[in-house]
Amino acid sequence: MVSLFNFGWFKLHSGRRSSFKIDCDALSDDDLTNLAKVVSRHFKFGNVIGIATGGLRFADALRHYQTDLHPNTLIVDDVLTTGKSMEEAKVSSGCDPQYCWGIVISARRKCPIWIWPIFTLD
Repeated sequence: MVSLFNFGWFKLHSGRRSSFKIDCDALSDDDLTNLAKVVSRHFKFGNVIGIATGGLRFADALRHYQTDLHPNTLIVDDVLTTGKSMEEAKVSSGCDPQYCWGIVISARRKCPIWIWPIFTLD
């Protein structure tokens, strides 16, 4: 069984080490569906890009709420540590910065203005 909160020493995706890890693989499909519903109340969007691997399941849950009539693109991930993956995805997606928003389930630090964390440690 995977736990959402884990304590010990972990090497994070960013390469940093931490005494705890938030493992969003522990979230059920129903959990992600409910988080997607929360996001849909705050954002309208026509495209969703999930960052591998943590953001892919969340992106799938969000696609239920996308509409072809809206220019916003959401770039999503599970946990933001440094923000590097989100910034790289924003550049590689080619989306217009005016219509590009980031959503993360949890953030370990303050996010750039274009990224909205559902939960944050900061």
